[in-house]
Amino acid sequence: MTTRTLVTVSAAIEAATGVALIAVPDLVARLLLGTGLTGSGVAVARVAGFGLLSLAIACWPGGDDISPHATRALFLYNLLAGLYLGFLRVGGEFAGYLLWPACVVHVLLAFLLARPAYKPV
Repeated sequence: MTTRTLVTVSAAIEAATGVALIAVPDLVARLLLGTGLTGSGVAVARVAGFGLLSLAIACWPGGDDISPHATRALFLYNLLAGLYLGFLRVGGEFAGYLLWPACVVHVLLAFLLARPAYKPV
């Protein structure tokens, strides 16, 4: 898989998640964490959605070259998100239907982005 494909897939996943968090944050929380959101949780989830959508737009491949900064940003985001989602599940606090799949996808993307993120330019 090429770096361009990896960056595109990762950015597309984050864009879709960002849009979903903005539009229906409670549904995303229920599917991912197995619990709903309160009033302030909805507001924070929507702000997180703005951030994810912005990350996706900033990292979306354009032209012929993939920015090493975008690749590093997506690598770090996927690594941290995957580890944290795994921590939430292993800790037993949350058990949504999509928690393990989201954890695995983020860790896999981080693994695949690790080499291109830090190869010499």
